[in-house]
Amino acid sequence: MPTCRRKRVLLTEPSPTLFQALKSDSNKPVYFLSKTGEIFETYESYAARMSFYRLKQFQCEVTGKSGLDYFQALESEQLEARTMHSRFPEQLKPAVLKAVQWQVMGRLDHLVEAVYERYKDRYFRDEKIYVDIQGDKFVARVVEVFLPRPPNAKVNGESTDVAPVPSTSASPLPNDQRLPHQIHGDLKIAAKEVNAADDPTKYLYKVQILEEEKPEGRDKHTASTKEARAKWSGSIMEVQCNVMSRDRLAFSKSILRRFIRDCVDRDAAVASPWTVKPPVAARYGVDSVMPEATRQGVEDIKKGEIQKRKKVWEDKEGPLKKQKKLSAAREEKALALEKEREAEKLLAKAEAERQAAEKKKKKPIRYPTEDLDVVLSEKEKKAGTKVRRPTPSCTALPFNERKGSFESFLMAWNFLVVYGQPLHLSTFTLDELEHAIRHSLVDPPCQLIAEVHSSLIYNLRTVTFQRHSAVMSLMSASEDDEDDLGVTTEELTTAMADIGNNWERTPLRHNEGREGWEESLVGCIKDHATLTSFPTLRQVLTRLLFAPEQSPEHSAASPASRVSSPIPTKHQPSSPKQCYPMLPPEDKIAILAFMCNVAVSSKSIHAHMEACEEELTSRRKEKIELNRARKALVEAREALLGENKESESAANGADDDTPMNDLSELSDVSASENSSEQSVTPKKATDLRRRAQSQAHAKQREAARAKAASVKQAMAEHRRLDEEVNKLERRLEGIEREFRQLLGSVRVKPLGKDRFYNRIWWFDGMGSASLLGSGGIVQYGAGRLFIQGPSVFDQEILDRREEGDVHARRLEEEGEDGMLSVGEWAVYTDLEEVDEFTAWLNPKGNRELALRNTLTKWWPHIVPGMRKRLSDLNNIAKLPEARRSTRVKQGSTTDFSRAPYMIWTNRKAVSMS
Repeated sequence: MPTCRRKRVLLTEPSPTLFQALKSDSNKPVYFLSKTGEIFETYESYAARMSFYRLKQFQCEVTGKSGLDYFQALESEQLEARTMHSRFPEQLKPAVLKAVQWQVMGRLDHLVEAVYERYKDRYFRDEKIYVDIQGDKFVARVVEVFLPRPPNAKVNGESTDVAPVPSTSASPLPNDQRLPHQIHGDLKIAAKEVNAADDPTKYLYKVQILEEEKPEGRDKHTASTKEARAKWSGSIMEVQCNVMSRDRLAFSKSILRRFIRDCVDRDAAVASPWTVKPPVAARYGVDSVMPEATRQGVEDIKKGEIQKRKKVWEDKEGPLKKQKKLSAAREEKALALEKEREAEKLLAKAEAERQAAEKKKKKPIRYPTEDLDVVLSEKEKKAGTKVRRPTPSCTALPFNERKGSFESFLMAWNFLVVYGQPLHLSTFTLDELEHAIRHSLVDPPCQLIAEVHSSLIYNLRTVTFQRHSAVMSLMSASEDDEDDLGVTTEELTTAMADIGNNWERTPLRHNEGREGWEESLVGCIKDHATLTSFPTLRQVLTRLLFAPEQSPEHSAASPASRVSSPIPTKHQPSSPKQCYPMLPPEDKIAILAFMCNVAVSSKSIHAHMEACEEELTSRRKEKIELNRARKALVEAREALLGENKESESAANGADDDTPMNDLSELSDVSASENSSEQSVTPKKATDLRRRAQSQAHAKQREAARAKAASVKQAMAEHRRLDEEVNKLERRLEGIEREFRQLLGSVRVKPLGKDRFYNRIWWFDGMGSASLLGSGGIVQYGAGRLFIQGPSVFDQEILDRREEGDVHARRLEEEGEDGMLSVGEWAVYTDLEEVDEFTAWLNPKGNRELALRNTLTKWWPHIVPGMRKRLSDLNNIAKLPEARRSTRVKQGSTTDFSRAPYMIWTNRKAVSMS
């Protein structure tokens, strides 16, 4: 039986209601598990049981294999059981089973040991054995079993006075009708008594040597062995058990243990007997009805075990019972002592708690630690540490008037910028895409919108689609909103029928301004979208194919205005080219978001991601090599600086000593000359002194020149090493920027989290966008720092802390307006706000330390990008204001052809498209 967590898995019995239904309603449908034979009343119970059986937590009880499901464990047990039963001697099975029936033994190992010792020297008719003849083993079969001989008989084939007595009915003894091994099966009788009454060594066996069997453990035989086999093959002889043995694969303690465990069972009650399973007992003729004498013996053993356990329990509980029999005085004394001990224990416990609390107070906090455990002290507050975080703006987010529009807009822009290379699309800023989406004029058209949609359409042609999936989805949907925008489903599907049918083959050429991309867009949506994947499908298609009657105010509205288009009162059929510019911004964003979501599964995007993964691996290897080279150069530079300092100190010491040495030499020379030759004229002495001084000066000049040359050489080497180190550091900085680009193509991660698990996002420099242009010009994509509220998982972590603690702290440190809910977005657009936010981060916390380090790492790119964006916005705001004041007076619309989003050009567009 398979086990689960060391317990046998019992099959489920049918419920009582099923038994009642069998009598009242025999045709009631049930669920039958054929592999186990279990019957279930409901599908839920059947599925739950099947799910339990499919868990990989079962173990084969025979082999011990684990990590299997129930059916695999059951199959393993059945296979091992078949193998074991085929090997175990068939003649021995009834004798072993009769011996173990009704035996009371605590451990199975003890039962196996007793059975093995009883039968290892007892053999039965037709059993295959090994016979040892003159040192060689031969396979033989027991033909007859003879009872022990009288005392005057001889053994091992010798002639005897009394003929051997075979155990067959053909030649029985008239005065002895005993069967062989008659009392061997009763394990209650001691082994010595059994052997004394029925000694197995005195049995005689008639065996026949088999021809084709090979001896155990021998594959090759010598010539003498072959001769012996030819001599003894087929012969019949009489032997005793001392020259007989069984195959170890057929009879051993391990095989016997597996056989007994497979054939017997036992209840969980105390002193329960081992019983042979009823089917096995019926097959081998084992009595399944316990005899009365055996039953009485089992009951006596049970009573003895229960009394023994009861006595052990009373011995444990004895001291308490004895205390009750003490006198009143001794009892009071004992109670007093017990109270004193309890009081001492309480005092010791209180003292230990006090010491632990003091130790905990004295133990210093090791920083960095959990951010929410870091609390500003009054000293830090007085020192000017910032307490409240600057409030980020939610109104500065584009298209944040409707829930979910900003997130979809940001996702679409990031996808288009990151995967600009496989989409053949040049980069553009978040502001440019915002203004392009708000562009609501048919003439002049917005080239940025045309290029974006055309690139996505070309990409979606490689993605598998289903023809007219949108039409089928609309037709199968309910007709609850018949008058949606005044257009019925039938009118909408009729208008869709003839538009964009060949969108996957229609060329959208770059040099022709992507003419016809609007019709291809409708065809793409028809074949890729459903109401499930595109919830606003009907509304978007209606507005793409039916033009509203606009009010006069709408024609004079600014295409870059943040006010959505007015709600139309009537719709009439029109072309997508005329209708698309008048779509509300949220519909345009929904179209882009849907197309980006489908494009993620395209082959070109997947191939680009795999290429980025390979590039990341190569860049990591290059970074390791550059760091190793930089370390070697820095060590060489430090060694050169050390040598220069030593040489300078030695040269300074030599310069200090040289004049003294020269003067002493001159004085010695003059003294020697004065002492040796008193007659030397003063003119000669002056010449000698001048000559000595000139020689000393020449040596000094030569040493100075050598020193200057070595210093010059050292400085040149130092400059070279500095240049090499700077060159490597610039390359490492470039690799870091490339890392950001490549990682952005694989997965987008926030810069980090603050103490309240708010996520900080910076989207510049990812994918095909670069932080630096040609010539080191600063570039930006979003040019802002975004903040997103905690995730659902992080919010659960915050909620698990003390109730009210986190909320009160957030009110104090974030303010009511700055508290972001789960997934809510806000933004910092001003440099002063970003500086204040960085100053607010506390490096004592784990998350804010990591976030601060990341901000410091990218600060040289974050600040210039934000500054350049603010400068561009100011430059854009000046020109239209000057023109608007003059042109409105003339009654004409404002010229936006020079706006950045209108002059954007796709430099990556391929020629064939």
